[in-house]
Amino acid sequence: MCGLEYRGYDSCGFAIKDNSKIGLKKTKGKINLLKTTTRPGAYFTLGIAHTRWATHGVPSFINAHPHHDCKKKIFVVHNGIIENYRELKAYLKKKHHRFCSDTDTEVIPHLIEEFSKRHSFFEAFLKTVNMLKGSFAISAITSSEDALFFARKDSPLIMGVAKEGFILASDIPAITPFTKNIVHIKDGWVGRISRDKFEMFNFKGKKVRAAAEKTDISLGAATKQHYAHFMLKEIYEQPHVCARLYSFYVHNTRIEFKDLNMDIKFLKSLKRIFIFACGTAYHAGFVAKYFLEKICDIEVEIDVSSEARYRRFKLGPDDLVLAISQSGETADTIAALREAKKRKAKIVGVCNVLGSTITTESDGLIYTLAGPEIGVASTKAYTAQVFSLLLFSLHLAYLRKSISTAFFKQCLSELRSVSKHHKTILKNAASIKKIAKRFSRFGCFLFLGRGINYPSALEGALKLKEISYIPAEGYPAGEMKHGPIALIDEYRAVVCIAPRGELYSKIVSNIQEIKARKAKVLAIVEEKDREAQSLADAAIHIPSTKYSQISPLLVALPLQLFAYFVAKNLGCEIDQPRNLAKSVTVE
Repeated sequence: MCGLEYRGYDSCGFAIKDNSKIGLKKTKGKINLLKTTTRPGAYFTLGIAHTRWATHGVPSFINAHPHHDCKKKIFVVHNGIIENYRELKAYLKKKHHRFCSDTDTEVIPHLIEEFSKRHSFFEAFLKTVNMLKGSFAISAITSSEDALFFARKDSPLIMGVAKEGFILASDIPAITPFTKNIVHIKDGWVGRISRDKFEMFNFKGKKVRAAAEKTDISLGAATKQHYAHFMLKEIYEQPHVCARLYSFYVHNTRIEFKDLNMDIKFLKSLKRIFIFACGTAYHAGFVAKYFLEKICDIEVEIDVSSEARYRRFKLGPDDLVLAISQSGETADTIAALREAKKRKAKIVGVCNVLGSTITTESDGLIYTLAGPEIGVASTKAYTAQVFSLLLFSLHLAYLRKSISTAFFKQCLSELRSVSKHHKTILKNAASIKKIAKRFSRFGCFLFLGRGINYPSALEGALKLKEISYIPAEGYPAGEMKHGPIALIDEYRAVVCIAPRGELYSKIVSNIQEIKARKAKVLAIVEEKDREAQSLADAAIHIPSTKYSQISPLLVALPLQLFAYFVAKNLGCEIDQPRNLAKSVTVE
């Protein structure tokens, strides 16, 4: 359960079976509360457990999973949303079923109970699954059978095969402490696990074949080790992530995307690229948009997936879609991807998790190699997405002959140096900590950037608000005079992202305008900068780069560390901020 707590921590619970008896334990709040009231060393042969991120019904004891039927013989845990639960609940109430919670999940055990009157448990489970509309990963146990039943539709579910038995979970970190043998359960599958075997079927009940594969994710990747928080550990892993990406995709002076699966003629003649993503992944895609447009001479459109899925894009077989998602299970991005597929567009998934829905439904893949990211606020996954997308942009530009060989090689050299630059920035973490302490007294922040660092401003604001709960907004610095300047006074703080580049003088002018209104300015500047630094109240330095297009990869770390130390200074829950979950697998 602890391996999944980052996915939701409003409430939690488990049901365990010993012979024909099923014991239930649940609570509002985090797993630690459950630990304090649970007797250690309990023997059981079968169990289900759940950590909840509330969608239907407030976080409470009665809404915590597992849920059960009227006779407390059938217990169910569920991720996702049952869209037709009201109709199902009305149907079941007419059959005299009694409900205890406000959740959509509770209809599932009652449906199984109802259908079990005339069918075997598996048949009743299958019939129930086929009545549900929406997204779900379901696991169920019953007192009458020594087996676990499960189903998946539009919500992640994987199985670990260990010597001691089988483990079913919604993400790999819950499984890797026990085994590296993983079965990726496909969308539209149901299954049954007994003590010594598993069987899988499609929703029509026809048997399907499934085999285990070895994962290369280690146990240490999903533990904090000596760090105070997962977020801090993952910030410090970024030099290694970038070095790994460079060695994986760059060979001498060639970039190779072996899983891209795109015809070279198609890439050379490409006229438009669409980028669909959510949250931090959207900001990574936004950085890529600037770079692609600048060096590839190509039209790039980007939209938040939750909007893109309902828009009437003119997409066709001549267009490329980049679907970006750390988990590969982001519900809105999957939906936008499927809309694009209906219109015959080519899809490339930019993902961190092999075997995820986006990787299996895309035509090609850019694997971001960040390793498990447990902290809810994304850090290394963002940097991995930006790094991978900049490599892809260079690869595409080189194919299309829109850049010179000299520029291509110089950019590769700059990207190879990113890992070294990250280490330099991390050595200055103590000074960033001191600055964060000074600025943590402010109750409102503006983050300003220009050009390719406008997305950096958006990402910096998102990181701060996610984990410190301080209102923060990111803006293109040129828009400051069109509204945001009304907020600026001596009680506000402004973070200005000001690396050297063609728009440097513009951001310096913005800093002067802010200082004229007595707000406090934190500037992120290059090491030898004097002008912007002299105007600011505090400055964080990043190494100088020859090409400003690389700077978002360097700016990211100070912004992440600043947000981390502000949140820590305020005593906030850094790894598990309120109301958030790591993978947003519901709409």
